[in-house]
Amino acid sequence: MYEGKIIKFYREKFQMTQEQLGKGICSGTHISKIERLQTEYAPEIITLLAERLSINIDSEILKLKNIKKRLEQWQDVIIKELFEEMDLIHNELEQEDLIQISNYIHLYQLLRARYLLMHQAVDESYQIITDIQKNEQKLSSNESSLLKHVLGIYYLAKHENLKAIQVLKSIKETEYNNKEYYYHLAAAYHSLELPVMSYFYAEKALQFFKEHNNYLRAIDTEMLMLIQIKDDENFNETIKGFESLIQSCDLCSSPERKARVCHNLAYEYFRRKKYDLSSKYYLQSMTLKDSESSKYLLSLEGYIRSSFYGNLLSQNELLHLVKEGIEKAVHKNEILYIHLFNLQILLIENKEHEYHQYLKIEALPMFEQFGFMYLIQRSKRELFNYYSKMNLNNEALQLAQLLINV
Repeated sequence: MYEGKIIKFYREKFQMTQEQLGKGICSGTHISKIERLQTEYAPEIITLLAERLSINIDSEILKLKNIKKRLEQWQDVIIKELFEEMDLIHNELEQEDLIQISNYIHLYQLLRARYLLMHQAVDESYQIITDIQKNEQKLSSNESSLLKHVLGIYYLAKHENLKAIQVLKSIKETEYNNKEYYYHLAAAYHSLELPVMSYFYAEKALQFFKEHNNYLRAIDTEMLMLIQIKDDENFNETIKGFESLIQSCDLCSSPERKARVCHNLAYEYFRRKKYDLSSKYYLQSMTLKDSESSKYLLSLEGYIRSSFYGNLLSQNELLHLVKEGIEKAVHKNEILYIHLFNLQILLIENKEHEYHQYLKIEALPMFEQFGFMYLIQRSKRELFNYYSKMNLNNEALQLAQLLINV
């Protein structure tokens, strides 16, 4: 079964005709039948053909059989977000030519698209997705569900959250064994500021991660559930939940997740105007991140904002931090953070009119273009409050209608 496929693969790789390969061993017609699995053949013929191709047929058969197992291992570490292991397996599979003739070529391509998304290679991943969609009828039911899952993650990366929800909800639970997609549904609903639905799917994802002893992803999911709770009466319980997650991150030796937890805890303090604690946890999150990364800029923006509203730093200190942020954002061409830091300069320098003009004309259209729902809502509220303060009633009414209709 395997021998014919392997012989054909290496014959074509070495650009040999069937007659050239079979010369002195058997006819080209016989090789054609071997390759198409249409004839019986003596083991000695396969041995001689393999020698001419300079391959060890038994070794090649073993590699072909092990591809499925290795792909399953790759999918497992991708779900667990174990980056060192997933990079190792990726590099190994990249060198495995026999994947092209295996029965798992589509599974490999789908996992590679998922892998690329995790490494922010969004366009390259989408090219793979579109290529697979052209042959979707050839996919198994599990592969078809995986395609939808990967496409949903792609839409999340593009901030197209409604499309992400639509495609992820089209997955048939009975045909797909990776219930991780519940987490991505929860993330999409969270981005649309729909906390009830986000919590609902996060709870389902948490059950899946706990059943598979996936402690790191369980931390992610529990954090996602915590930030859906908006009831200030339970704030102390929410804080205890965040503190417990920080301890779990330490136990699991996961500074990256600890940085995320600290960042979200900082935001919970910020929205309750506890700016000293907000500033503390934004700073802690920053110390755990690569200072050249986008994630660092996100926490830096929060740290500056909380320090400003809490009067925790001088104007010069704040402007120095903003300058650092702008330099890093420009260097990385991070348009979002360029806008956010430009807004902060105007805020710190108390240029109220210029701030709201920039917010309306420059920043808000960009937030809407890329679907940053939280920033869109925050910007509209800020503009509404400003227009109301300045007695610009028509503008305030327009913003009020937009806020109500979201």
